Amino acid sequence: MCESDCTAAEPRPDELVDTLRLVMVSGVGPRIRRALMERFGSARAVLAAAEIALREVPGVGPKLAASIAAAEEIDAEREIALCRQHGIEILTESHQQYPRMLREIHDPPGVLFAKGSLKPEDALAIGIVGTRHATQYGLRQAERLAGSLARAGLTVVSGLARGIDAAAHRGALAAGGRTLAVLASGVLSIYPPEHDKLAAEVVAQGALLSESPSHAQPMGGTFPQRNRLISGLSLGVIVVEAPERSGALITARHAMEQGREVFAVPGPVDSRTARGCHQLIRDGAKLVADADDVLEELGPLVEAAPRADGPPVHHPAELLLNELEQQVLAAVGSDRTSIDQIVAESGLPVARVLSAVSVLEMRRLIRRLSGTTVVRM
Repeated sequence: MCESDCTAAEPRPDELVDTLRLVMVSGVGPRIRRALMERFGSARAVLAAAEIALREVPGVGPKLAASIAAAEEIDAEREIALCRQHGIEILTESHQQYPRMLREIHDPPGVLFAKGSLKPEDALAIGIVGTRHATQYGLRQAERLAGSLARAGLTVVSGLARGIDAAAHRGALAAGGRTLAVLASGVLSIYPPEHDKLAAEVVAQGALLSESPSHAQPMGGTFPQRNRLISGLSLGVIVVEAPERSGALITARHAMEQGREVFAVPGPVDSRTARGCHQLIRDGAKLVADADDVLEELGPLVEAAPRADGPPVHHPAELLLNELEQQVLAAVGSDRTSIDQIVAESGLPVARVLSAVSVLEMRRLIRRLSGTTVVRM
């Protein structure tokens, strides 16, 4: 089941059917769907419109207008029943569980299919992408960065592809963090097929997401289209390895257009798979050597992200703290703070304070200055 900090009402059953029929019309992509909705006001009104009126919308020609007019023949109820059978949520833009970050992009999906769970903290997400033909160096960096950022409280978003994407998901999973996989196929048609086990692990610690019906097969055009969702769900995107012509660079371009941060990991100067990353760095992308480079850049965005409830969060890792760890963190100041001060202010036993201090240090929330003093990072 999905969770969210959004308050919009869930769509009525008939509204969901109409919305599904519209997005399932071949040729109605996110931009044309948005233009149709702006012209007619609702999916029901679009489906009921005359062909001549539909053709007044930019991008809608005679063939597409005829397909939209015939959309009543699309069996959306069957898709809804199939999703219920397999525990797949169908999220429209009016649904309370639709990701807030996707509402901000100029071409959000009209429908998002989600298998797994979405949570409010997924608004604090980082995309990690790269080539399918990754080197061992690239795989190590993707897994290392994903693990460190997941431990710091960020949700890792990628595309479940071979190479860098898979390494990023595995790094987040191994760290016990959350990860979202955005598919170019339906969530019941895992591609590549050898990642079916990895997909199941992602569902257990996050979600599979797609704007395609559940059994849709991947097509060439759906890969670059899904890349805008990876960046759209994220505060920023890290490109780990990418040749000069790469889908990862398309994701980076989407990130720039959406106002997201762009990061790149440098590689060997003579490596073909590093050329795209080096070009991004020359064009102004933030060079990334470790998780701290990313967390430092995202700091203001994390503080600005709306909270469902509770005190402001100044670092994504704060979302992962239990009550005891929160108490200890609250007792640590921006100046040198001794363990004795923390014990006195928190009222906790020394052993528990020391244990919590170790966790806070691992999550890069505090820094140890000596054996007995720490400071907030």
